Amino acid sequence: MFALARRSLSWGVLREVLLESARTTSMLFMILIGALVFANFINFTTMPRDLQHFVERFAVHPMMVVAAMCAIYVILGTAMEELSMILLTVPVFFPLVVHLGFDPVWFGILIVIVVQIGLISPPVGMNMFVVKSMLPRISTGTIFRGVMPFVVAEIVLLGIIIAFPAISLIVPGMMKL
Repeated sequence: MFALARRSLSWGVLREVLLESARTTSMLFMILIGALVFANFINFTTMPRDLQHFVERFAVHPMMVVAAMCAIYVILGTAMEELSMILLTVPVFFPLVVHLGFDPVWFGILIVIVVQIGLISPPVGMNMFVVKSMLPRISTGTIFRGVMPFVVAEIVLLGIIIAFPAISLIVPGMMKL
């Protein structure tokens, strides 16, 4: 509407916008289709059940399992974007988390926090390169130094959410289905 009101929308601009929207939508659908195929493959190979048996055999403390998952997400976040990361790992980790007795909503909140930490963590941090492309005059080192307080704040938040899961469940608990 704004483009029409400002008379900046021409047929050429509309065509470019529609083509870019089609490209973005097709990329997202390819990621979703790939994740669905991967999830079916994971379920077919019984990997989640094997992972549960592995954790049970070595009697690993449930919080250590959660810490390992968090570390994996941070490492993946340095090289992958968030949608791909979540769609590829949740089919593996979710059954284990439920088996260990954790709340699925808490796990979802935890994953969102950990993915964000991974996306802003040095040395790669995908979101940092987005910022760098928008601010080409600022050095990458300056951007990474500027984001470190946010990384620390996210890590503190993660520690609080892991130590006190009920905090993250207050608002969802107020919702009545």
